[in-house]
Amino acid sequence: MRTEIKAIAAARFLAVAGVGIMSGQTGPPPQAVPNGPPPVIQQRPAIVYAGSVPSGIASSSVLSLTMREAIQRGLKYNLGVLTNQDNVDIASAERRRGLSALLPNIYGGVTQHSQQNDLVAFGLNFPAIPSIVGPFGYQDARAFAQQTIYDRPSLKNLRSATESLKAARLTADDARNLVTQAVSNSYLQVITDIARSEAIQAEVNTAQALFERATDQKRAGTVAGIDVLRAEVQFRTEKQRLLAQKNQIEKGKLVLARAIGLPTGQQFSLTDTLPFTPLDRTLDDLLKQAYERRPDYKAAQTQVRAAEFAVDSARAQHWPSVVVQGDYGDIGKTFASSHGTYSLTAGVRFPIYAGGRIKTDVEQSETVLRHRRNAVEDLRGRIDSEVRTAYLDLQSFAEQVEVARGNADLANQTLIQARDRFGAGVTDNIEVVQAQQLLASANDSYISSLNAHNAAKIALATAIGSAEEGVPQFLNLKP
Repeated sequence: MRTEIKAIAAARFLAVAGVGIMSGQTGPPPQAVPNGPPPVIQQRPAIVYAGSVPSGIASSSVLSLTMREAIQRGLKYNLGVLTNQDNVDIASAERRRGLSALLPNIYGGVTQHSQQNDLVAFGLNFPAIPSIVGPFGYQDARAFAQQTIYDRPSLKNLRSATESLKAARLTADDARNLVTQAVSNSYLQVITDIARSEAIQAEVNTAQALFERATDQKRAGTVAGIDVLRAEVQFRTEKQRLLAQKNQIEKGKLVLARAIGLPTGQQFSLTDTLPFTPLDRTLDDLLKQAYERRPDYKAAQTQVRAAEFAVDSARAQHWPSVVVQGDYGDIGKTFASSHGTYSLTAGVRFPIYAGGRIKTDVEQSETVLRHRRNAVEDLRGRIDSEVRTAYLDLQSFAEQVEVARGNADLANQTLIQARDRFGAGVTDNIEVVQAQQLLASANDSYISSLNAHNAAKIALATAIGSAEEGVPQFLNLKP
């Protein structure tokens, strides 16, 4: 995009003044595309992806950064990716906890006992029997084991935890999708601001050339002093716009650096340009791909299955459970005179009355299930809306780019004629200043529409769930 804007600016500058002719703008453009950041489709509620974990040490040299490199850094250091990966680890731990309820529990211990009893306290008071027995002691080394043979609620909880782990992994994939979108939009905004800065710089050069020409003509007595003042005001206005735009570039680079985890204070430059290239994709294919690939949609469906298993688990609390437990060890007055002993117990436990807890658990889990099913249907409709919106924006902004390009050509011709009329003494430079402002507005509208078109491509790639592969493909990024 910057290369195309720069070429247009240079051509117009040479055509009008022999040195450069891109003029300023003192007010907002009248076109439909506003000045400022491109309209970005907010795909779905998610973690704020503006943060990162800075990595590395800042070097004194300026780092050259392509959009592909920025995306890869974002996928490695962005806080959204890291946080969602932590959520995967938490879900994995929860599954292991559910599995542990079905695995054997084995533990052991060594004890030393010493005991003395008062038989009278137990009602044993006979003349021939001592009232105090002991002290006596024994040693015991023993291993204990417990195994759940059948427990339907635990089995269903394990399957629910397994589905939740799958959903967490899909959500982590969706985080990569959103990080790619956030980084791409930040990169796009910076190169758009750079393109605006280059256009404004050309307008500053034009305003300076017109100011110097007006000054020379005043010395020659061919124009009034007011024309010089107007030209100087326009020149200073363009310089002020240029300073503000350069500041905007630096702030945009800070946002990008935070999103991709660059070392604090690292200076970098952006090397990619994004010229206008149409995208030939059909809406039906895009919608089909979105339903098949969107990680958040597949995660929501997986969460529904997890909720279904949770309902089964709550209902299964009425079922009996079978548990086997036993122990084996050596016991004796000392280990040298000990003997092996063991015990083995198998039993069936079934609930009779739980105070309404099981019914409450079933109702609660069924409510969660209904909520997740509704969320899936809502997400399906939102996916349709996001894809269609991005597709409509893509078509609209593609047409706006062509219209804005034509408007910029017409505004350039208007400025050429106004300059010639002023040079011939037919009119004062009010007409020239107005033509400068018109051209500046047209150029800014062209930059904004080109920026919005590329932003719509990023939004579309995110909406169909393939931002990581789709953004480089849609924007024709260099490998």
